[in-house]
Amino acid sequence: MTDSNCIFCKIVRGEIPAYKVYEDDDFLAFLDINPRSPGHTQVIPRKHFRWVWDIPAAAEAKAGEPNIGELFEVVKKVALAQQKAFNTDFILSKIIGDEVEHAHIWVFPDPKISGNPKDFADNAEKIRKFI
Repeated sequence: MTDSNCIFCKIVRGEIPAYKVYEDDDFLAFLDINPRSPGHTQVIPRKHFRWVWDIPAAAEAKAGEPNIGELFEVVKKVALAQQKAFNTDFILSKIIGDEVEHAHIWVFPDPKISGNPKDFADNAEKIRKFI
């Protein structure tokens, strides 16, 4: 299920381009268009959920439905890849949710690292290399 007006659902459907760093049947990770640092990534479920806490736990999820544990496994993959890609142990993650009404988790390296946050193609490739 997607929301026709949701910008993240439009990215999932391919209506809006994005620099993807990871994707599977249930989740998508792509670079933030207004990055806090090089490699700033949004991790989202493909299915539209308003809030992260609306995503069911594994025991509550219906067959074929994503669950919150799987979301955090993707966040972990991205964070570990960012550590290697940007040579830093300092990776931040934030769950805020007011800027886009689709469940998402920010994952981004220390804003003090060197590099161009707007070099999307290069930053995405660096992360993909380690996933």
